[in-house]
Amino acid sequence: MRIDCVDENGRLQEAAFTKILEAASEVFRQEFDLPAEEEERLEVSLTITDEETIQQINREYRGIDRVTDVLSFPQYESAEAVAEELESLDEEISVLLGDVVICYKRACEQAVEYGNTEERELTYLFVHSMMHLLGYDHMEEEEKKVMRLHEENVMSAVDLKRE
Repeated sequence: MRIDCVDENGRLQEAAFTKILEAASEVFRQEFDLPAEEEERLEVSLTITDEETIQQINREYRGIDRVTDVLSFPQYESAEAVAEELESLDEEISVLLGDVVICYKRACEQAVEYGNTEERELTYLFVHSMMHLLGYDHMEEEEKKVMRLHEENVMSAVDLKRE
């Protein structure tokens, strides 16, 4: 699994990025149960940005003119669609799941607000976005329960469960 990361402000700590990588692998293990060589074909684009940039992206793509913590732009509708794509393509071709954009400042503010470390909050936001990239949503209460359960399972597996 590959994460193409652009840290526009150069503030993402190596330990946090390592935890994000670990969490991404755990998401794929739980969702797909792929052999290591298949997992290596999966890609995610991650951008760590500032408030101004995420507000601009939110306005442009969602029509919401405000800062947010994270945005997800999936390329597929579901984990099943991703699995089908993996099966249909040549073994050397990677599959881009989508793009994740995290506002670093907002993540740090939320870490303080929720009593988390920056590493935990950044990782949680990434995992939350990964769930969106795989077709999960939280608009309806039942969907939200399912999505939160998956998120917490991943966070526990990487030893960042909620305190």
